[in-house]
Amino acid sequence: MENKLIKVNPNDNVLVALADVFAGETVKFNGTDFTAQTNVKAKHKMAEHDLMPGDSVTMYGVLVGKASLPIRRGEVITTENVKHQSEEVHGKNGTLPWSPPDVDRWKNRTFNGYHRADGQVGTKNVWLFFPLVFCENKNIEKLKEIFENELLPKKEVSYKLFLRSLIEEKSVEEVAEKEPDANLLDNIEVKFINHQGGCGGIRQDSELLAKLLAGYVNNPNVAGATVLSLGCQNLQIDIFRDALREMSPDSNKEVLIYEQQQIGTTEKMFQMVIKDSFEAIKRANQIQRQPAPLSKLSIGLECGGSDGFSGISANPALGVVSDIFAALGGKTILAEFPELCGVEQELMNRCVDAEKADKFLSLMKAFEKSVVDAGSGFDMNPSPGNIKDGLITDAMKSAGAAKKGGTAPIVDVLDYGEYISKPGLNLLNTPGNDAECTTGLVGAGATVVLFTTGLGNPMGNPIAPVVKIASNTAVVEKMPDIIDINAGTVITGEKTIQEVGEEIVDYIIDLASGLVETKADVLKQDVFIPWKRGVSL
Repeated sequence: MENKLIKVNPNDNVLVALADVFAGETVKFNGTDFTAQTNVKAKHKMAEHDLMPGDSVTMYGVLVGKASLPIRRGEVITTENVKHQSEEVHGKNGTLPWSPPDVDRWKNRTFNGYHRADGQVGTKNVWLFFPLVFCENKNIEKLKEIFENELLPKKEVSYKLFLRSLIEEKSVEEVAEKEPDANLLDNIEVKFINHQGGCGGIRQDSELLAKLLAGYVNNPNVAGATVLSLGCQNLQIDIFRDALREMSPDSNKEVLIYEQQQIGTTEKMFQMVIKDSFEAIKRANQIQRQPAPLSKLSIGLECGGSDGFSGISANPALGVVSDIFAALGGKTILAEFPELCGVEQELMNRCVDAEKADKFLSLMKAFEKSVVDAGSGFDMNPSPGNIKDGLITDAMKSAGAAKKGGTAPIVDVLDYGEYISKPGLNLLNTPGNDAECTTGLVGAGATVVLFTTGLGNPMGNPIAPVVKIASNTAVVEKMPDIIDINAGTVITGEKTIQEVGEEIVDYIIDLASGLVETKADVLKQDVFIPWKRGVSL
């Protein structure tokens, strides 16, 4: 590789290794010779000049740590010689200018989506089954078995067919001939989720779960839902109905709710649920895709299994996407508050008003306090995989993660369980935990989720497609079955960040129209894990 080192921001004092650099090796940087003092693996950083203990370490133009030991020019940055440190925040003290990108290429483009009565447009058409309390999880699992086996036969050769071929001592092809050729209903998906909440914890957790589940029903990817309640749990039916009514007072979606303690026997309840749900699913199957402007798309922005290249390839490419959709009048959602630590001041100055900025800072401080009260801190956020691949402090990880939000103004700040309403870039308070974040993004209204990864992550979502964008080509070659788009071409110099971002926009349009399917959906990686803030009682 001709250029082995780059500096992300002119104000940085660390360099990123694009390929392995070995101790004693001299490489060119900015036209001058630069000699490595230690081995520096690709994705890791080295000091641009000598640093003494207490000196600031700067990357992406912001403070990401302080030197804890003397660091020589050309020496690798590690968890041993650098400790987490982030900038102090002083509230909104300015407004950052924004020049919207040229979107003429997409201005008249449409996607074929599912139009709902409230004006939202979905990228999928899903009938959703879920419980209000964990006591009904087994009943949901039984319904899943019934509906998936009888209503929606598998189109692909499944592992079940493989096992049956071994049992019957026949080929997979012979066994597959017995399977129906197509789905009974070809314009609807039936999905099932369960959870560990709804009772046994603080009332606030049940109320938060009610909002999240209401967000899933309100998401335009959902045509309707079947809901099971036990009856005695904290999350009462009225709490869920009130949350849904407050979120969408004009919705006409069919929501079928059954309370087992009122109905009686399991057999009686199952007969009612199966009969009513099948009839409702047939009605939902009649909804057809129709053209819609790109402004009707809601895009969630997330990263997981990040590496040292995420912040310089895949995440900035999502920033391009976010800015394009903001300019088109669409909605984008940047989440993972622990991974915005260190860039709060910039984000506050991007908020359209002081009220939004103050809400963001208040949510950040409350979240961080809860983590400290639990005996930890945001500095413990980087995972072993993050650290191994070059993200050694939370501020460093956060500064790269924030690139997913581009440069557009922040039009709204939402707490977990709140639903998006304003076109443009929104901030959503979620953990960095991949599953809890994705679950929250979709509950806030995301109809497509963009998920960058440097190490690989198979996770999807029951009702919204989750697009995996790789930060490096190596993970694409190693795990091609879970990666949809390769942003590693930025690292190799084959494409620019702008080109990869535009490639993702075109992919989203095809995905939203049902022309392509994400790898996570192919693998049926339906993950639903709500964020539980309280304790069990």
